[in-house]
Amino acid sequence: MPRKLYIETFGCQMNEYDSDKMRDVLKASHGMEVTDDPEKADVLLLNTCSIREKAQEKVFSQLGRWRPIKAKRPGVVIGVGGCVASQEGKNLQARASFVDIVFGPQTLHRLPGLLDDVLRDNHPVIDISFPAIEKFDALPEPRAEGPKAFVSAIEGCSKRCTFCVVPYTRGKEVSRPLNDVVAEVAALAGQGVREINLLGQNVNAYRGTTADGRHADFSRLLQHVAAIEGIDRLRFTTSHPIQFYDRLIEAYAGTPQLVDYLHLPVQSGSDRILARMNRGHTRERYLQIIRKLRDVRPHISISSDFIIGFPGETDEDFEETMALIETVGFDQSFSFIYSPRPGTPASEMKDDVPLAVKKERLKRLQAHINKMAAYISKSMVNTVQTVLVEGLSKKNSLQLCGRTENNRVVNFTAHPKLIGHFVDVTITDALPNSLRGHLIDGSVDRLFENLPKQHTA
Repeated sequence: MPRKLYIETFGCQMNEYDSDKMRDVLKASHGMEVTDDPEKADVLLLNTCSIREKAQEKVFSQLGRWRPIKAKRPGVVIGVGGCVASQEGKNLQARASFVDIVFGPQTLHRLPGLLDDVLRDNHPVIDISFPAIEKFDALPEPRAEGPKAFVSAIEGCSKRCTFCVVPYTRGKEVSRPLNDVVAEVAALAGQGVREINLLGQNVNAYRGTTADGRHADFSRLLQHVAAIEGIDRLRFTTSHPIQFYDRLIEAYAGTPQLVDYLHLPVQSGSDRILARMNRGHTRERYLQIIRKLRDVRPHISISSDFIIGFPGETDEDFEETMALIETVGFDQSFSFIYSPRPGTPASEMKDDVPLAVKKERLKRLQAHINKMAAYISKSMVNTVQTVLVEGLSKKNSLQLCGRTENNRVVNFTAHPKLIGHFVDVTITDALPNSLRGHLIDGSVDRLFENLPKQHTA
């Protein structure tokens, strides 16, 4: 009977991508099968995030829940990977002595060997080195699970924002060769993937080596990926304003596969705070990018990241952030109260904004952006949206769900054979977290000549 593997993932899309690769390498090396029940697992892996303080503490809370499993079945192997593992190293095993494997984001491909070492020698192992691009050379062939897929284009970060731990946990920026990224996307397209999301801590910093030894920037990578047959929708995350060059904006004008949605973190609307964060851009530079984008894509939706209560943030600084939000009209945000991360330059700054003030500012910011997002959703009612059908609706098995270009979930009644295809849907209702729609009559004729009539709810 094959061993069972359970993986718990915290954090960003990069971690989701890495968790998928952990499953792939252990399937290829040990024939391991995934289980959704940790009690039945022979190997328990925790893929971690250290961006936020609470996320890091969640790691040890989760390990505490797994400890009784290990006590009951000592042969169970527990591993911790990701950014917390990279940051904590031996300290992690000192705090949780029952952890068998500690590995970093760049060494997940070595999991089979690390697992063999534990099973053979019955002692804990650690590998949190940074072997650059070696990880991708050692991974199995990409495997599609549905019509969407993540593909990593660049690893690490070299920006050195004062609040961020990523350069210390994932290393400096290292781009994959252009042909390697294109080959992975092409393999996924051959398995039915229709939408690709290119990943990187700063994905638009991409400079991949070409076959002739030159370097391709991110706009060129986008052109190559968009040209792959079957890839009809293209996203990327996360980008940085510093390297959002005009060539990338021009790609939006000439690449229809690029969606009308962009996640572009700004963190603050105050130039003074941006300087303290070492972001390398100003408020006006950010607004200039948005203006140029909307010149070529008038309806593009913009989401962003915000850190609230950064050391030294005054009421005036926060009001500048709120004014920026009003000017841009953000569609979504990932916004958090500042918490110092060990080893970062900001952790040496005086954390002088009271917690109550941070919470109140965060509440105001999120309420305003939620109001904007609701307005955008309501404006979509009675419009026709192209939706990539992802699967059955979570709330109604007689309905399907998919996403619009601007990342809205749409639920509608239709035949399951549409899963994995693009369809046109008229939006009928805007709900707080999703949209409802109606499949346009005749819109599937180009897909299936003999498709049975759609179900009725």
